Amino acid sequence: MARVVKHDAQAPYEIPEGTELPIYICGCGLSKNKPYCDGSHKKTRAEAAGEVYEYDENGAARLVAKH
Repeated sequence: MARVVKHDAQAPYEIPEGTELPIYICGCGLSKNKPYCDGSHKKTRAEAAGEVYEYDENGAARLVAKH
């Protein structure tokens, strides 16, 4: 069953404590290495606030709803 998941973040969440290096957790939902950030959030920079985008398996965005 497919699910639609809304992600508002356009950057990762940093987990700085308790590790040698900071760990970055995906906030955009596009990472191919979940739960870790792989930099895919950079694709969301051109997204307008309040609009809904859908990404295909290749990472291409399509505007679904304009508010």
